[in-house]
Formats: sequence, C-alpha cells, structure tokens
Amino acid sequence: MPSRTPGIQGGRAAPINRERFTRTLTFWLRPAFALRVVNRFQRIAGFDRSMALASSMLTAMIPLAILCGAIVSHIGDKDIADRVIDRYSLTAGGAAAVTQLFSSAADTSVGIFGAVFLMLSTLSFARAVQRLFEQTWELKPLSVRNTLNDLKWSLSFVLYVPVSGWLYANLGRGRFAVWVYLLEALLTAVFLVWGGWILAAKRVAWWDLLPFGVIGAVLAGVYSVGAAFYVPHLFNSYAARFGTVGVVFAMLSAFFGIVLVVVGSAALGREVHDELGRIRQGERPADDEVRREWDNVIGLARERWQTARGQISRIRPARKSKRR
Repeated sequence: MPSRTPGIQGGRAAPINRERFTRTLTFWLRPAFALRVVNRFQRIAGFDRSMALASSMLTAMIPLAILCGAIVSHIGDKDIADRVIDRYSLTAGGAAAVTQLFSSAADTSVGIFGAVFLMLSTLSFARAVQRLFEQTWELKPLSVRNTLNDLKWSLSFVLYVPVSGWLYANLGRGRFAVWVYLLEALLTAVFLVWGGWILAAKRVAWWDLLPFGVIGAVLAGVYSVGAAFYVPHLFNSYAARFGTVGVVFAMLSAFFGIVLVVVGSAALGREVHDELGRIRQGERPADDEVRREWDNVIGLARERWQTARGQISRIRPARKSKRR
C-alpha cells in the first residue's frame, strides 16, 4: 500500500486548518499578551531609547562610512556615495547631497585620531545596545566591565553592515532577489541572537534570544522593503530643504526606524520567550478565556462606536438648525 505523508492528501498539500490558524493567531494577539508587550516596551522607555540609539548609531556610522569609502574606492569602481545612491535609488537633490557628503571619502587617510574616534563612537553605540538588553532582560548593568564583549560586538557590527549591503548591491536584483532577502534575514537573525548573547555577557542563553532574533529579522525585512520606497523620498525632500545637512537628518530618521524595530523586537521577543516558558509549564490559558478577552475588547469597541455615532447624530441636527 502506498505510504501517506502527514499533511499530504492525494499527492497534494493538505489545506491549512483555518480554525487552528485563527485560534493560534488570536492567542498570540490576545489583549492580555499585547498589553504585556506594550508594558515591556514602556518599561524600557522604547521611544526614548530608540531615539538615543539612532543618534549613537549615526555618530558611529558616518565615520565608519567614510572609512569604508576610503577602502572600497581602491578596490572597486564605485565609491561609498555611489553605493548609497544605488542602494536607495536616489535622484536629484538627494543624490547630489550624498555625493557632496561623502565626496572626500576616497581621499581620506585614517590617522590615529580618526581610528580612536571610530573605535570610541562604535563602543558608545555598543554600550547603548548593551543597556537595551540589560533592561529588557532585567540584568545587572555591567557598563565598562563588559568592554571586551562590546569590542567583539563592534567588530561584528563593522562586518555585518558592509556584508549585508554587498549582498543587496550585487545579488539583490533579478531572479535571485528572493533568496538574497532570505539570506539577509538569516544573517540578521544570527547577528541579533549572537549580539544579544555577547552584549549580555552570556548571562542570557542564546536559545532564549531566538524569538527576538526571528522577530527582529522578519520585521527588519519588512522595514527594508518599506524603506526602499520611503527612504529615497526622505533623502530627496530633506536635501531639497536643508542641503547636505538634510542627508544627515534623513539618515537619522532612517536609523530611528531601524532601531525602533530592534527595540520593539526585543520587547516582543522577551514576552514571547516568557509565554513559551509558561506554555511548557502547562500554564497556557484556556481557549474560552482567550475568547472572553476578545469578546470584552470587541464589546467595548462596539460600545464606544455606538456612543460616537450617537454624539455625531446629535451634532448634525444642531448644525442644521444653526444654519437655518
């Protein structure tokens, strides 16, 4: 007799169990879990931390971009400005401002002061990310005692940025684009998990960081797709208003979006990890409890909608009587 593979019916993939899919989706998006994620995000001051991280990232990325520009200009036919322009398909004022900002990168020689400044700015960014993991996972702050791990993370960050950029620039178009996005997502997930593990001084197991890495990689991929449409407009509009300084503002805005994804993924990943731990211990809430949560939310939303409709219906006759 022919063997049957689970999930396969008559040589075709079995249809998705919609009821199970809906139940799983409503479980992970249930109000109680969403509130815990929001509370975790607020506890780590998510928006303020994202702004601080974006500023620190900008301070580290500009000298790093100039250094990379000085290197790639000698090993390729494009400088750093051309690569940024091609990466985000910049035109007009945005392309001109980026060219002006990085015009001297090819002639830059990195001295001792420049190398020290680059190391300090990258270390400062690493410590800012370190504090994110310490607060998210409620760890004792290590500050400068974790400098060696900060240096390891900084080196991996310096390697991760050009490698991911090279993947998109050389392989991210054409028939291999989907595979490149998947490879970049895998690279991002590995970098996030390893980075969190090393910045936390190995006080958090790497497998406990897997939810954060997977969520961060997926959301970063979504943000990357959206940035491909939004960032060119951002660069062009800011450059038209403020010139070269506008490129810096645009970079800060783009970095804010990136680190907001990382901070949000850290909060969500921590709560997913905790929820999985509760499920393994048999503490999963019953389906009827999840249904009651959703019924309460839907009922409250309907009540507010009816109240709003009643207020609108009372306002309209009042306005008509005034016009008469």
